[in-house]
Amino acid sequence: IFAKFGLRATAIFNVIDFDQLTFRERKPLRPALLANRNFETHYGVDVVLRAFAIIQQRFPDATLTVAGNGPCRDALQQLAAELKLRNVEFVGTVTRERMAELYNAADCFLNGSRIDNQPLSILEAFASGLPVVTTNAGGIPDVVTDGVTALMVAVDDHEALARSAIKLLEQPELAESIVNAARDECKRYTWEAVRTSWLKVY
Repeated sequence: IFAKFGLRATAIFNVIDFDQLTFRERKPLRPALLANRNFETHYGVDVVLRAFAIIQQRFPDATLTVAGNGPCRDALQQLAAELKLRNVEFVGTVTRERMAELYNAADCFLNGSRIDNQPLSILEAFASGLPVVTTNAGGIPDVVTDGVTALMVAVDDHEALARSAIKLLEQPELAESIVNAARDECKRYTWEAVRTSWLKVY
């Protein structure tokens, strides 16, 4: 798009603030799920809720913490009620410190984006030791290697999102492999790794 207007564009990796996050091993992996996106239609929080309805059929004690806020909040809470979801907590907008606590408390991260760039939330989940299941929206495939650093499904496919989350919960060796690969991937997003590229811009 930029090239059409004679503009040169360069992609630069995001930066993870490792000082705010704590890597934690999860053995065994519990069905304690986390979603952390603003409540906008394009972030697909509704997709996560529909996936969780399926996950909860397999794991009745599963929990879902939903962090964020936005114009779709009432509709999302209504959807959770219509789906008869249990153990779902909408915690609203949280501070960075509180977000780090939520990453640490959860055991799996779900992302249902329809449109996206390079989600910092996925990278922060990597750094926190959370196995990630996400859609393949936008620039996410540039961050995620399907089956290696996370499990990736098609946009708007809540059933596939659920199946992938269940797969991780039922195959701890796969989850462990993905978590370890994702932790290694985080090296690309340290300030030391991206500093030169950012300084060229500014």
